[in-house]
Amino acid sequence: MADTVQPTSSELATIRDRLRRELPRLAEEYHVATLGIFGSYVRHEQHPGSDLDLLVTFSRPLGLLRFSALANSLSDLLGLRVDLVMKSALKPRIGERILAEVMAV
Repeated sequence: MADTVQPTSSELATIRDRLRRELPRLAEEYHVATLGIFGSYVRHEQHPGSDLDLLVTFSRPLGLLRFSALANSLSDLLGLRVDLVMKSALKPRIGERILAEVMAV
C-alpha cells in the first residue's frame, strides 16, 4: 500500500491525550462513559482518507441528534473524520474483532 500513512506512537498518543482531556466535558455534555480507538489507526493501516474509529459507551441513553453532535464535536476536536460506534450496537462477529483491538482512552 503505497498511500498508507504509518502513524507513530506519538501520533496515537496525541489523539488519546486529546480525547482523555476532553472526557470530563464529553461525560457532562453527552453522557460518555467510555471511549476507545479501534480500526486502521490502531492497526497502523490508515491512509490519507481514513476516518478515526471510536467505540463509545454512554452512562444514559443519547438521542440521534445528540449522537451526531458528539461525532461532529469529536471530528472538530481532532481534525479527522470520526466514525463513532456504540458498543451496545456491535454485532457478535465483528464485535469480537473490535473488542480485541480497541485501545482505551
